[in-house]
Amino acid sequence: MPGDVKIPTLGESVTEGVIVRWIKADGATVKVDDPLLELETDKASVELPAPAAGVLRILKQEGAKVQVGETVARIEEGAAQPAEKKPAAAEKKEAPAEEKPAAAERKEASTQAKPAAAEKKEAPAEGKPAEAEKKVAVAAPEQPAAEGEGLSPAVRRLLEEKQLEPSAIQGTGRGGRLTKGDVLAYLEAAPTVPPSESPPSPVSTRAAAPEPAPAAVAPARAGEAERVPMSRLRQRIAERLVQAQHTAAILTTFNEIDMSAVLELRTRYKARFAEVHGVPLGFMSFFARACIAALRSVPVVGARIEGTDIVYNKHVNLGIAVGTERGLVVPVVHNAEAMTFAEIEKEIERLAGLARQNKLSIEDLSGGTFTISNGGIYGSLLSTPILNPPQSGILGMHKIEKRPVVVDDQIVVRPMMYVALSYDHRLIDGKEAVTFLVRVKEAIEDPTRLLLDL
Repeated sequence: MPGDVKIPTLGESVTEGVIVRWIKADGATVKVDDPLLELETDKASVELPAPAAGVLRILKQEGAKVQVGETVARIEEGAAQPAEKKPAAAEKKEAPAEEKPAAAERKEASTQAKPAAAEKKEAPAEGKPAEAEKKVAVAAPEQPAAEGEGLSPAVRRLLEEKQLEPSAIQGTGRGGRLTKGDVLAYLEAAPTVPPSESPPSPVSTRAAAPEPAPAAVAPARAGEAERVPMSRLRQRIAERLVQAQHTAAILTTFNEIDMSAVLELRTRYKARFAEVHGVPLGFMSFFARACIAALRSVPVVGARIEGTDIVYNKHVNLGIAVGTERGLVVPVVHNAEAMTFAEIEKEIERLAGLARQNKLSIEDLSGGTFTISNGGIYGSLLSTPILNPPQSGILGMHKIEKRPVVVDDQIVVRPMMYVALSYDHRLIDGKEAVTFLVRVKEAIEDPTRLLLDL
């Protein structure tokens, strides 16, 4: 049954996209749910399936910007017709007949070329005087260039700007020609007119006045820069970051966490955890559970502002920042408060894999209420993360580094991590932000709290 291929609703705040590529060619036979095209939106790239079986007729080409609800192709009944190739075969048969005039033309051209060849043979005889002149020119001593002759555009422009006479400057170039360096050196020297000479001309007076040498500007050379258009995703990242800076009163508070307990727990159980659950035991599940506990204690950190209202979320949808070749994306672990450590690790691994393969769906990127960003995997020691609108809080993790700390009045070396909470100060006060971060610190330094839900 025929049907139109339309751009579907792509999630919250997404109204348009760009056709990156057509997976199926125009005129191809497709089946229901066959992937037809790759569409890049502000949040991700998605593949649109065929709504019906038949022959694909493309209406919008690659690179076209399309709106939600717009028709980009049609599916017609039937299959691709191989009979369409017959005209091409007929053209192929007619080709030899068409080639005959071309062969005749080549023959005629070759006949016409003979006089030219004859002229070419006579050329050496005519060229002898010129060759002799060349020898004489080489043997003759080089003469200084006449005034104003042989000047490069840069030298001529500089002389005009400074209103200088070429004859007043000694040229050091080939044949006595002036170079740009000669003019600049003349200006730096600021020569004065000898007393024996007649009254100075306006030009020489201007030259004698102290005048700073112009700053040398290196011209742009080909191949030193490359201009490429920003992807839709990169544009959206830029827009959202600027939006966050312009619409929220972002403030960051810091703390440090002793990672000894978590490291010891991971070392003891990571092999068994991977064997039972099929995923490695990472740090993110510990911080996810710690943030869930902290959000339960300080729910305003997971809220958002809408107009003059405060919206409190009933579920914790954790955004986990993932770096990809295309840029930073934040897939969402939905209803994370109901998940175990293993379920959180599995979901994070699934989403991160889809992000790197550029296969995240709109649902995977929508509905986040709080975000965690781990800059420590890149070696970051400390940073101030930027909010992911419309969220009001984001936790920044950093690398673990052994540092001397005081424990029970003793200086000891412990694996420490700085953590940062950026928050919207319009909604969250300093007391609430600090309390949230302290709750995270307490849960990580004593993981038993997470198991006992304390």
